[in-house]
Amino acid sequence: MEVDMDVSPSYFDPENLSSRERFRRYGKRHPGSSLSPHHDNSASRFSNAALFLENIKHEVEMHETDFGGTPFESATKRRSYHDGYGVSTVDGDIDMIRRRGSESLKVCKKEEDEHIESADTTFSLFASLLDSGLQGLMPIPDMILRFENSCRSVSESIRYGANERYRIIEDKLMRQKARFLLDEAASWSLLWYLYGKGNEELRNDLLLFPTTSHLEACQFVIEDYTAQLCLRIVQWLEGLASKALDLDNKVRGSHVGTYLPSSGVWHHTQRHLKRGASNQKTIHHLDFDAPTREHAQQLLDDKKQDEALLEDVWTLLRAGRLEEACNLCRSAGQPWRAASLCPFGDSNLLPSLEVLEKNGKNRMLQAIELESGIGHQWYLWKWASYCASEKIAEQDGGKYESAVYASKCSNLKRLLPVCTEWESACWAMAKSWLDVQVDIRIARLRRGEDGQFNNFEEAIGRSPGQGDRVSQPSGPNSWPLHVLNQQPTNLSSLLQKLHSSDTVHEAVTRACKDQQRQIEMNLMLGDIPHLLDLIYSWVSPSEDDGNMFRPHGDPQMMRFGAHLVLVLRYLHADQMKDTFKEKIMTVGDLIIHMYAMFLFTMQHEELVGIYASQLARHRCVDLYVHMMELRLNSSVHVRYKIFISAIEYLPFSPDDDLKGSFEEIIERILSRSRQISAGKHDKSSDIAEQHRLQSQQKAMVVQWLCFTPPSTINDARAVTAKLFLSALTHSNLLFREFALISMWRVPAVPIGAHTVLSLLAEPLKQQTELLHSTEDRDVSESFREFQDWSEYFSCDAKYRKWLKVKLENAEVSPGELSLEEKRREVTAARESLESSFSLLLRNNDPWLIPTQDHLHESVEPVYLELHSTAVLLLPSGECMAPDATLCTTLTSALYSPVSEEEVLHRELMANVAISPGENSCIEVVLRCLAAEGDGLGLHDLNDGGILATVMAAGFKGELARFQAGVTLEISSLDAWYSSANGSLDGPATYIVRGLCRKCCIPEIVLRCMEVSVSLMEFGYRPERHHELIELVTSPETDFLHLFSRGQLQELLLFERDYSINEMDLEELPSS
Repeated sequence: MEVDMDVSPSYFDPENLSSRERFRRYGKRHPGSSLSPHHDNSASRFSNAALFLENIKHEVEMHETDFGGTPFESATKRRSYHDGYGVSTVDGDIDMIRRRGSESLKVCKKEEDEHIESADTTFSLFASLLDSGLQGLMPIPDMILRFENSCRSVSESIRYGANERYRIIEDKLMRQKARFLLDEAASWSLLWYLYGKGNEELRNDLLLFPTTSHLEACQFVIEDYTAQLCLRIVQWLEGLASKALDLDNKVRGSHVGTYLPSSGVWHHTQRHLKRGASNQKTIHHLDFDAPTREHAQQLLDDKKQDEALLEDVWTLLRAGRLEEACNLCRSAGQPWRAASLCPFGDSNLLPSLEVLEKNGKNRMLQAIELESGIGHQWYLWKWASYCASEKIAEQDGGKYESAVYASKCSNLKRLLPVCTEWESACWAMAKSWLDVQVDIRIARLRRGEDGQFNNFEEAIGRSPGQGDRVSQPSGPNSWPLHVLNQQPTNLSSLLQKLHSSDTVHEAVTRACKDQQRQIEMNLMLGDIPHLLDLIYSWVSPSEDDGNMFRPHGDPQMMRFGAHLVLVLRYLHADQMKDTFKEKIMTVGDLIIHMYAMFLFTMQHEELVGIYASQLARHRCVDLYVHMMELRLNSSVHVRYKIFISAIEYLPFSPDDDLKGSFEEIIERILSRSRQISAGKHDKSSDIAEQHRLQSQQKAMVVQWLCFTPPSTINDARAVTAKLFLSALTHSNLLFREFALISMWRVPAVPIGAHTVLSLLAEPLKQQTELLHSTEDRDVSESFREFQDWSEYFSCDAKYRKWLKVKLENAEVSPGELSLEEKRREVTAARESLESSFSLLLRNNDPWLIPTQDHLHESVEPVYLELHSTAVLLLPSGECMAPDATLCTTLTSALYSPVSEEEVLHRELMANVAISPGENSCIEVVLRCLAAEGDGLGLHDLNDGGILATVMAAGFKGELARFQAGVTLEISSLDAWYSSANGSLDGPATYIVRGLCRKCCIPEIVLRCMEVSVSLMEFGYRPERHHELIELVTSPETDFLHLFSRGQLQELLLFERDYSINEMDLEELPSS
């Protein structure tokens, strides 16, 4: 465009969370009211406690929105709506749409500014309209009209609403936005005329016999594609001009054609003649033929007044307001001019059904043509108008007067000089071409003039440059040969003429480069593939920035392009051929994707779902995964908006291969959250603290499963239950990993585990009925394991609380330690021991042992696989950089915990490689053949079998033939059943649970021993210490086989210290 519309930055960073005055001369501008076509201040009530607290924190006002409303008007009202719709109808439409709007659109934040100063309101407005259209609440053609009306309303509000508030530069930018929206409204209007208006048939009650030239013209336009296209273009351009006149009238309080009565009478010349003055250049009579007959002119003042009058007549004709133009001429004292514009009793002869229905059965025209022959008067009037336009131009009678009559006879040579706008020039060419096509059709109906008929046929086949070589009689019977050579041969040549500075005004040629003009020309040609390529080139990233998740270009053009693509898809759903379908789906998806990302970067997350649901499956999933990852650490309110937009507009489960589903998005998010990204491990930093912080990021994704879906979606209760079960399942998976990375005896609690527990606290309360009434074994077992982990981390937290108090007291010398500080430590120690004993002494319900384990039976050989990502840690706690040699050594060492006979019998295989995602990590893969009690049948030992034994040895740093003290710090862990060919069949959860028992239970026992020793040092004998030792050695609990050699040594050392302190305590009284 000539004016740069890209007032926003050239790109939008999704990670950055920071935000036609055409007609002249009458009246004063009145300040327009500030209209608000869309201001949604509603929000959902959130059922989640986290959301409730978040909204209290941010003081968000929340209220319910009424879903009631009346149906949209039927298709029978569409025409009257289009003819008469205005700004005043927008608010009612928007209110109706708002009441019927989707839940996600109600989560929009309440805007502080009540005025429409920015075109940003169009984003939510268009989303509401599109949502209604996609839900079937209104036909697509009606939605196009509302798009146009919305653009006009917002443009008017921006342009004329309280513009005194802006500085000069700001006002210029607002004018640019307003102009862009006005141009966009024109494109929507054209789209409706070309694709949304529909085809109509000539009703029988409008037929006449004998027929008339106007009736035949209308029938011809209905049947001929080219003529119909020309008519729709003419109606579109006349409609634009008419709306511009209405806007001018509304803003200024007056309109084109506002004159005093008899202002067209030549009063100055009349007074001049009454005074007896005589001048050869001045007319001597006041009849309208005097200038032509006397070869003279009226006085200059009268001539200027005439030219101003005819400019307004031209403007009204250009807007399709023939009746107003005629009335203007009569009120100005020139009824003869009105008669020359409407020769058949003020009847409009535009070949359209609308005009035909308005005229009714034109008996006068029928009578005239019965007497003189069909088309005779028609051609006589056309020929007379042509002669008038030529004569006026030759005598310099005024360009507008010449153009007025030229418009009635397709005389482009006299018409185009006054067309200084693209729309006017296009209208002139399209109308002239339409009229000539109709004139040729009427000529074919005229019998008795066969000699001329062949000339017409011959002239039609010639190029415009050769039309003047045809033998052309000078009378009306030769019509339209007089103007045939001026007309385009097809639509492409018409548009080429608009680009030619030799044919049209320079401003028209420049306007052809405007974006909306290019869009409109492509729509006229029907070249949708090229149109899509053009729009994408305007909004796509630059060549050196291929990031599809970074929007580029003007936001309004992105919005227009996305909605245009969707409208075209639905309009041509049943007509798309393979090549066209591929273009509108691929390039169209790119445009929609770009706009969706723009909405996301501008914090309009609640609007994204409407557009993401229209994307191809992979693009939809990728888009939501990207958004969810970027907003993982945002407020609960922001994350809830993303959740709602996905759960409401996407199917929950995959229905087909075309649409993305919520389940696919969540599965991808959960999977990616457990992956180790580059740069997560620093050799010199505290690995325990790194894992603690990383675990919080892993835990945060559970939030997506804890939101409560709105009750308006399909199967809301079932979806809620599925989300809750997924949350339990994934939480248990994370708990297993969090437990293995939180063995460090430090005061800092495992933040990831406690984050998950806090996120699931509210859903657990809401799903109490489901948990107690379900007969699904998976649900009950997942909930039971969740409770086990909740108890474990509660026990872990109490130990760390004691450790924190102990370390704080250790900083004070024993003599200065107060009695209260000692009591605090003792109390924390006793709470820790009590919690640990409670977990260890669950005889009837052992910790982390399922009541009904999954039995895997198979005739074919079954294999077990364990995949783990880990970090090698030195005894000092530093990260050990792996290399090929180290991986080979570790691979060999992983066979050491198992005998050679068992390695061969179970086909144990180990592989260690550097992680491709992070070179400081290794990936360990263990594989073996399943056996009875380990993969097949019941798992009586509940220790995870051979694979858990191998991994536990590495985790505890007790691998033979490997560097002493080097441990495997596990980041992610998965176990699977697999077939002989290596394909994974399903999770082998018992392996990971068994590994956790091998690691966690010995650690709990050792922590109890540590706390017991500490209590003995204070002189407090634990009541159940000996019970703890018996518990470890008891064959009923079978805890002893879970300990490694190193852990048993540590246990003995603690017991020795305990015994020494106990003996010292017993000796105190005797001393």
